Amino acid sequence: MTIVPATSRLTWRERISYGIADMGFNFYWANIATFLMIFYTDVFGISAAAAGSMLFTIKIVNAFTDPVIGAAADRTHTRFGKFRPYLIWMALPLAAAGVLTYTTPGLGKEGKLIWAYGTYLFMMVCYTGINIPYNALSGVMSSDAQERSTINGLRFVFAFGGSMLVTAATPLLVKWLGHGNEKLGWQLTMVFWGVAASCLFATTFFNTHERIAPPPAQKTNVLQDVKDLAQNGPWVALFFLALIIMMTITLRTATSAYYFKYYVQRPDLMAAFVPAYMAAAAGGASLAPVLTRLLDKRRLLMILMSATGVLSIAFFFIPKDQIAWMFALQIAIGLALGPKSPLAFSMYADTADYNEWRTGRRATAMTFAAATFSQKLGTALAAAVMGWVFTTLGYVANAAQTSKSRTGMVMLMSFIPAGFAFLAVAVMMFYKLDNEKMARIQADLAERKAADHVATHS
Repeated sequence: MTIVPATSRLTWRERISYGIADMGFNFYWANIATFLMIFYTDVFGISAAAAGSMLFTIKIVNAFTDPVIGAAADRTHTRFGKFRPYLIWMALPLAAAGVLTYTTPGLGKEGKLIWAYGTYLFMMVCYTGINIPYNALSGVMSSDAQERSTINGLRFVFAFGGSMLVTAATPLLVKWLGHGNEKLGWQLTMVFWGVAASCLFATTFFNTHERIAPPPAQKTNVLQDVKDLAQNGPWVALFFLALIIMMTITLRTATSAYYFKYYVQRPDLMAAFVPAYMAAAAGGASLAPVLTRLLDKRRLLMILMSATGVLSIAFFFIPKDQIAWMFALQIAIGLALGPKSPLAFSMYADTADYNEWRTGRRATAMTFAAATFSQKLGTALAAAVMGWVFTTLGYVANAAQTSKSRTGMVMLMSFIPAGFAFLAVAVMMFYKLDNEKMARIQADLAERKAADHVATHS
């Protein structure tokens, strides 16, 4: 493994090479979020209730695999580093799992459900097996806070770009590759996305470097890692922040289909509404490195989530015939929420530094793994909130909705996510790692590493 100083300035080749892998991840993630449910119901022939229960169950189960994979990555030792090798090791298993998930064997009702559970779980475990180390990689490429903001800003620009590409191209690929056979079309489409993603993962592997390693004498077990995180105040704040923000985003995104179908009565607008958010969020993510030069990350996130709350409330007051205002507010919310992902992932890296400074131990992958656990939990909780609200208001599928039900849909697009956005602002008050404190921590860690180096070679 080549040793490169942790304070080295990253080249644009390395920054872009790191970010581009997140486009590959969204070749899977955007497909799952946008098309998997309709694939199961309309192509594979699983009932909507069974498919929905399966997706919820697997998401919860998969959330608990995150810390396990994080612990394994932290204990990996190769000449290529701890985290980069997973981009090569797991790329082909993930591609194979994706193809199997979108394969439709001729089975009975129960057999189809067993196949769906098994293949989707396999895909999500493989996805986690490469995504957790990739997340952790951003925490060891540089100790510079601005560099971390830059590479995480770039990754989410590529991520949103990948989502837009997948949502636009997948239906065309299914039709073109299947030649009228929809089942074959889906299978070959996932072959295409799997090969493309693997190439992007390889690009990241060959063009990035790991510069930060745990203290040479560090010896910890997994329980110690978890205990360290539980006692890491800034990380705990970020854990709840991720959960709350995912609920904010998921509630608005998932409700928008119902909002346009039953309230606006223009379901055709959904084809442009979600991509408009993604494009705006990509623009917001690209601004993160610029914004962090003006404000520290904690204060910036509080401002952005406050803006999200205010804009979400404004959505409640838009008449159902004012389409332009709906899109204008959607774009504004995308711009406000876009920087939150690069900021949050940069802050996770800072909490790993803080943990090392405080305890003398470092568990970078576990830090990120437990964070993605909270994101998945937030997504699942958002689905539960939606189900509770819809049930309480008497929602009936494919029928004319009562005024009470329609009002509930508007609330799920406005006041309810706004409440979670303001809660996120409150949580950030407990995050104490501002720029001044991080500069002090980095200086102390650099002194320790220099002392360890002298002691080792004397």
